[in-house]
Amino acid sequence: MYDIGRSKRAARAFSLDDIAIVPSRRTRGPEQVDLSWKIDAVQLDFPLVAAPMDSIMSPETAIQMGRLGGLGVLNLEGLWTRYEDPKPILEELADCSEPDSNARLQQVYSEPIKPELIRARMDQIREAGVPVAGSLSPQNTQEFAEHVVASQPDFFVIRGTTVSAEHVSDTAEPLNLKQFIHQIDTPVIVGGCANYLTALHLMRTGAAGVLVGFGGAAANASLNVLGIEVPMATAIADVAEARRDYMDESGGRYVQVIADGSIGRSGDISRAIACGADAVMVGTPLARATEAPGRGWHWGAEAWHESLPRGARVRFQPVGSLEEIIIGPSRTSDGTMNLVGALRRAMATTGYTDVKSFQRIEIVVH
Repeated sequence: MYDIGRSKRAARAFSLDDIAIVPSRRTRGPEQVDLSWKIDAVQLDFPLVAAPMDSIMSPETAIQMGRLGGLGVLNLEGLWTRYEDPKPILEELADCSEPDSNARLQQVYSEPIKPELIRARMDQIREAGVPVAGSLSPQNTQEFAEHVVASQPDFFVIRGTTVSAEHVSDTAEPLNLKQFIHQIDTPVIVGGCANYLTALHLMRTGAAGVLVGFGGAAANASLNVLGIEVPMATAIADVAEARRDYMDESGGRYVQVIADGSIGRSGDISRAIACGADAVMVGTPLARATEAPGRGWHWGAEAWHESLPRGARVRFQPVGSLEEIIIGPSRTSDGTMNLVGALRRAMATTGYTDVKSFQRIEIVVH
């Protein structure tokens, strides 16, 4: 703990860039590494989840992510549920070179969400035979939940910049997460959260998974606009501790911890799992795919908030197809391609054969 003047004490916190993985006494061949990840009843080939952001996830890219072996989450408050055909809007945004485009984003996202499009988009993904997941913010969950549940997804993701199990409001009936989760049969993944106590409360709601972090590029913006941030390495480690304590408290119920934020390159995925994450939600790496709907531009829901935007539209240079970015082969040496191969190599180099055991790897602080 550090003294901040005479009246405040603060803990030291670490980002993923602050840490590194230490090799062990054993190495293995990559073919011995098992990256499979099971959450609820769904078995995936690797522990990567595509973030629900319009710049990277359309129904088509969600299907492709599923066929590759991961999980794509569609933003059910995005352009695909506001417009019958959002492609002209995506093309317009791609042609707009002005990075500070929050006002235009606010305009296009002012179109009301259409419940029938929620069903149509989810049905499209299901018909492809891949896992189906859709995301709503806590503010819109009660209004549109019945349409999401009726589409019978494999996962219902409730995702916000900061989500708590106990929201108090004088202007609207707050979402009771515990009651909501117990009323539906669909497994719920909820977050983000960034500390032990919040994570423990979210786990007690019955969630199948908890998102750790602020999602995408929202962390720096939240710091600049609101002054709120918890560096990811510390956040993941704290939530992993909450997972362990909740297992003892609940008699063995295991809640999946999914890192969601500050994941820019393949090394960040390895370090997030080394800190205790079961899986990683990726956004920025997929914005570099040639199939990405944003065509190199990347933005999240924070960028089009109607009254207080806390994110920006950011430009990335495409490096390859979605398949090449996820499972290779890579043509670069900067960690932007073959994310799965890099994680497999990191585990093989340090002697681990599965994700759960890799969470015990030794790390150091720079």
